[in-house]
Amino acid sequence: MPTLLRAGARVLAEADVPSPDADVAALLAHAWGIDSATLSRRRLFAEAVPAAVAARFAHLIDERARRIPLQHLTGIAHFRRIELRVGPGVFVPRPETELLVGEVLDHLGGPGIPGTPLIVDLCSGSGAIALSIGLEHPGARVIGVEREEAALAWSRANLEPLDLGSSHVELVSGDATTVAVDRPELIGTVDVVVSNPPYVPDAAVPRDPEVRDHDPAAALYGGTTGLEVPALIAVQAAQLLRPGGLFAMEHAEDQGEGVREMLARTPGLSDAATFPDYTGRERYTVARRQARPARETR
Repeated sequence: MPTLLRAGARVLAEADVPSPDADVAALLAHAWGIDSATLSRRRLFAEAVPAAVAARFAHLIDERARRIPLQHLTGIAHFRRIELRVGPGVFVPRPETELLVGEVLDHLGGPGIPGTPLIVDLCSGSGAIALSIGLEHPGARVIGVEREEAALAWSRANLEPLDLGSSHVELVSGDATTVAVDRPELIGTVDVVVSNPPYVPDAAVPRDPEVRDHDPAAALYGGTTGLEVPALIAVQAAQLLRPGGLFAMEHAEDQGEGVREMLARTPGLSDAATFPDYTGRERYTVARRQARPARETR
């Protein structure tokens, strides 16, 4: 087994795959139909890899060397407490977004939050944010809004096996930039609006082939500066939120200042603050719905 893993890691390293050692272990476990803990035990006891498993592993290594995303090959993306099913047509959730969910959960655990808070997740994608909030905050009512039908199908597949207890998650087809028009009954009633929107500038093609060639363009590109779509979503958030409600949005590491300025220009939102990801880079910004909003034009 060690020889097989070393050979696979060498192939992936030559293909500039960022984490070859971790990827070969995940691919061998997947080819063998076992979890990572079982693989570790079999590796410790130098258990021989069956020929059929080795053949499947070799094929997976070839695919990963072509920079097919690891999560597309295994069919799974790990996100907080959930194993999400992912594949072509849906954005693969990133670890950084777990921090955005943590911010929302901290807010929901604070004072002044009703026992059945209403959360709207705009650009819901795989359902990572909506489902994590529903799973981790009992009694939450979460509405995930997603325009792309392929992504919506993945999110609904991820909802199906989950036991959410007293929480309820609804995953709906809709445009995140017009949701206040489409769902007027939500205006002024929402406790939290959260979004991981498309925010890559249209001309800034991502370097990583996994992102550039496999994440759907609709989940990546946010306009000329990257902030045109997020600005439209911020306007929707300001209309949906109840006074004192929270808006939390992910963005690129170099967009924090621009996002704060954009939110300051959004009628009804105030107190924008930006927070870092695991590497200390600015990653998401929160703002509050003004308790006594100024006169607005709608």
